[in-house]
Parts: sequence; structure tokens; C-alpha cells
Amino acid sequence: MTSIETIIKEIIIPHRKFNISLNPEFVVLDDAHIQGFLLGTDYQRMYGIYICNSKNRHITIGTSKEKKFPLDIYQMSTHDPLEELLNEFREGQFNTSLTSKQKLSLLKILRKNRPAFSIGEETLGKIRGHDIQLYLDVERT
Repeated sequence: MTSIETIIKEIIIPHRKFNISLNPEFVVLDDAHIQGFLLGTDYQRMYGIYICNSKNRHITIGTSKEKKFPLDIYQMSTHDPLEELLNEFREGQFNTSLTSKQKLSLLKILRKNRPAFSIGEETLGKIRGHDIQLYLDVERT
């Protein structure tokens, strides 16, 4: 993946006593399809964001220990790469004889070579409206 651009974007995390304003630097990568972002420990320490790994994982902000934001680690750990890729390819169709492993392999190739199979940010497999007509301009002899 190659870096296209670096963007500094303000993020505001609301809190009942005060809001936390962050100015992280985002690097835009070519062909990267990200569903979220990571907040580094430097920002966490600077703004008093603590991740508590007790019985129920949660996050607290600042010195207020009463307000806990739940952290659902289970949901993040059960990430299914096939489902994510199928969502990208939601307008396409597969041959019914393909196995899940074959579908995943095909989708990875399609994603890697996305410019050949989609226009701009359109979903993979969207072909309606992109029809072409070929005409033979040489007569047979």
C-alpha cells in the first residue's frame, strides 16, 4: 500500500463535564478499506483515557470513574473477513459451485485489483450502466 495523502482532522470525544478535542494525523493509503481507526497510547495518556480490563471491559475518561463506556472486545474479535468482502461485492453474483475459501480468494484478488473491476468508489461487481457495445468495423473476406 502506498501513501496518497496525510490529513490532520479534529476529532471531538463528548464527555459530560468537558469534551476532548484531538487533532490526530491520518495517512490515506491507496486501496485501503478501513472500518475504524486506532487511538494511540500517547493520546490516551494525554487526555486521561483509561481502558479497564476488569470483569467487564470499559473505558473511563478523565478522573470520573463513575461514567464507564463499555468496550465490546468480543465483537471486534469475531470479525469475519468473508462477510466484509461480501458486503463490498453485494451487487455481484458468484457461481454457486464455489466454496467459501474460493469466494474469499476471488474477493481478495478483486479487491487488490479494484480499479480493473469497479469505477471509483462503486461496489465491486456493479456492472449495470457500464455496458459497452462492440462493432466489427472490418468486413470479412
